[in-house]
Amino acid sequence: MRVTLSDRDRRFIARFEDETGATARDCLIYDEPDRVVFLVAAGEMAQAVGPGGRNVRRAEETLGRTVELVENADTPEAFVANALSPAAVTHVTISEQGDRIAYAEVPDADRGAAIGRNGRNIETARQLARRHYELDDVQLT
Repeated sequence: MRVTLSDRDRRFIARFEDETGATARDCLIYDEPDRVVFLVAAGEMAQAVGPGGRNVRRAEETLGRTVELVENADTPEAFVANALSPAAVTHVTISEQGDRIAYAEVPDADRGAAIGRNGRNIETARQLARRHYELDDVQLT
């Protein structure tokens, strides 16, 4: 699927890439609270974070926002698991019956991490999955 980026998105991605040296494929910018989520190219997460988190902290200072990272993946199942990180996702199933829905199995102890404060994490996973894999929803089981 082709993702359309606004000028603002492209500016944020360029600054992020300058600070970290990692490739960002997409970003979601939230004004409440001030945060930005970058979709980092597969295999470049360590570069994006940097030693001791130095690169991501530098990006936060430059952007003036909290930076969150999601690693891209080759399959929708792996993508959904990455998007729900740091929750431990044990299995993801994609339903093709009508709407395309990803069902992510998450242990009870990690449900809070998967959902996030006020549902932020699950909503970010839904938006990214919709944009990159045309999934209609992500649900926890």
